[in-house]
Amino acid sequence: MTIFSLKPTKKIAQRQLELRARLFPGITEAHLWNRKTHHGFTTIPRTLPLIMSILDDLAGMPVGSTYLELWCRSFDEAFVTLSKPREIAFHSGSTGQRQESTWRSKIKKLHELGFIEVAEGSAGIYSYALILNPYLVIRRLFTVGGSHIPVDKYNALIDRAIEISAGDMDMPDPWAPVPDVPAAPVLPTPVAAVPDKA
Repeated sequence: MTIFSLKPTKKIAQRQLELRARLFPGITEAHLWNRKTHHGFTTIPRTLPLIMSILDDLAGMPVGSTYLELWCRSFDEAFVTLSKPREIAFHSGSTGQRQESTWRSKIKKLHELGFIEVAEGSAGIYSYALILNPYLVIRRLFTVGGSHIPVDKYNALIDRAIEISAGDMDMPDPWAPVPDVPAAPVLPTPVAAVPDKA
């Protein structure tokens, strides 16, 4: 298994800072949002915009913002409590009298496509969600066939994943059936010979 560096080198970061200072000389750190000094951030894949575009293609409706809202409500456990459906629907971009039902239809679609698992609870059948690895879901949908993932977007996802050193597209398929291993034959237990009594 190849292990990739998760952080840019100091040299690259320094070069980026120098270029930023030259291109935007009037901007200081006070103008910027930095996760190291500000609260309220989460970790998302750098490919999420492309994943959202693929999701919209697959669903045949705009579900990308609903998916993004789930990511923004999750922590590293990839688990989301959906106990405030009206609020989550609004933050996802659903408004009007049918905002909750529209949001639920998008959550249902994300579940049907395999991007999330759901569990019921006090908020109904969509009380909890678990976000599955989107790279693996997309790869499976593309390779199994029958999905509507454009080839150019799939190839772009592979290209970008390689560019950012995300090895997910090469991970084993966790949904692949485990091959049956035949059980070892049960051999009769040998019986010790009993000497004849003469």
